[in-house]
Amino acid sequence: MAFIKLYRTKLASNYDHLNRLFAEHGIEWAVVSKMLCGNRLYLEELIGLGIRSVCDSRISNLATVKDIDPDVETIYIKPPAKRSIADVVRHADVSFNTERYTIELLSAEAGRQGKVHRVIIMIELGDLREGIMGSHLIEFYESILNLPHIEVAGIGANLNCLNGVMPSEDKLIQMSLYEQLIEAKFNVSIPWVSGGTSVIIPLLHRGQVPAGINHFRVGEALYFGNNLITEEPMEGMHTDVFKLFAEVIEITEKPRVPIGYLGENPSGESFEIDEDDYGKSSYRAILDIGLLDVDASYLLPDDEKLKFLGASSDMLVLDLGDDHARYKVGDLVSFNLKYMGALNLLNSDYIEKVVA
Repeated sequence: MAFIKLYRTKLASNYDHLNRLFAEHGIEWAVVSKMLCGNRLYLEELIGLGIRSVCDSRISNLATVKDIDPDVETIYIKPPAKRSIADVVRHADVSFNTERYTIELLSAEAGRQGKVHRVIIMIELGDLREGIMGSHLIEFYESILNLPHIEVAGIGANLNCLNGVMPSEDKLIQMSLYEQLIEAKFNVSIPWVSGGTSVIIPLLHRGQVPAGINHFRVGEALYFGNNLITEEPMEGMHTDVFKLFAEVIEITEKPRVPIGYLGENPSGESFEIDEDDYGKSSYRAILDIGLLDVDASYLLPDDEKLKFLGASSDMLVLDLGDDHARYKVGDLVSFNLKYMGALNLLNSDYIEKVVA
């Protein structure tokens, strides 16, 4: 069985690095755990770092967090579905919201559960995913201001999540102005302006995050240590907190060109023949992992000589190159991962999860 390994010392090092960074700027932050897909082993490692606030987009994952440590603050980071309202109030201390109707349901449910539920009003900054339009913010805030069992914890926004709109100092200043507008209009205090995510950390390094942005939600930077604008490693951070290991289950010299009439494979792909490959062969290794577990385009082999040839639902085929003798059946091939690859693997019940 292929397995994904979490290196706890590298995770702890990345966490400490980010914790110092945010403390230096007077910023509160929460860890986004959704990539862990509710895996209890990995959530225990995360919470064991001393994390006191966890964000997730799956309420069942937040339930697991609360089961591990009821004192950890839980934040549900998408607008709740009507059918999930009771569970959101039960397991999430805070939720992201964009609809008055939904907040009214949360208010009623919080009353039934004897709680005060906190909400963050999400504002549209141009990426066109969730968020109310800024021109409607005052009206929206006024409509929920006096709902019982509801407390407005802050305002928030997301960028670079759907259409790739990149963050800028101007957009973050716009968020700060929204906070000031609400506070002046209603004589209230907005605790959080949650405009920070992994993609905004490079702006923090450059001094381009206005003081009004006082809350970050960070997942990808913690697990992968990359600058999401330049796609290069951030200084002082590990990019290999997670690694995939897959076993070689066959090594055979085979022709480079398929033999027989060619149609589409089950993935809808058609093989294109390079005429220079006729009569040539190569050593191919088959690994015990496939498309059911991960898209191979998200895998980065540690051995740069390896070349991806294709994948089916349960097997991945590699060209070993000229030095094929360095591998034998039963060996493990290791891979670094892109974010979506790790997400695929952690969501697969067929991939073992281990800690080192």
